[in-house]
Amino acid sequence: MRRRDMAERWQEPFSKAEMARIRAALRDEPRLLDEALALARRLARALPFAEDVVAAYHCVRDPATSPRVKMILLGALAYFVMPLDAMPDVLPVFGFTDDAAVLAAALTAVRGAIRPEHRARAREALAEEGPASPGF
Repeated sequence: MRRRDMAERWQEPFSKAEMARIRAALRDEPRLLDEALALARRLARALPFAEDVVAAYHCVRDPATSPRVKMILLGALAYFVMPLDAMPDVLPVFGFTDDAAVLAAALTAVRGAIRPEHRARAREALAEEGPASPGF
């Protein structure tokens, strides 16, 4: 895709197919969370914000987290795992910059909801081998 085409794409609304995938991902919360955790663990060494992704995962799984916070974080995690996004994740260096920006915006919006125990569980989950336990 040419640079100009990509710049114009930023201003376009999501297509019907993209919106359908986003809605489907949000309806299937357990699968979305599993995919986000698996992707973050797989990319942990190369992804500087992997701990934030997994901390958001644990915050969503925490029954004490408010529904508003859960929806904001689920939206960011859905964007993280969606193969259709503004910058294809296969692009070296730049592929995850849009994911990082969306996650940073979500974390800023819910500042304080991600508690130290969520971060501690994230560090443990990233250090483990194999599937991570849901935790809460």
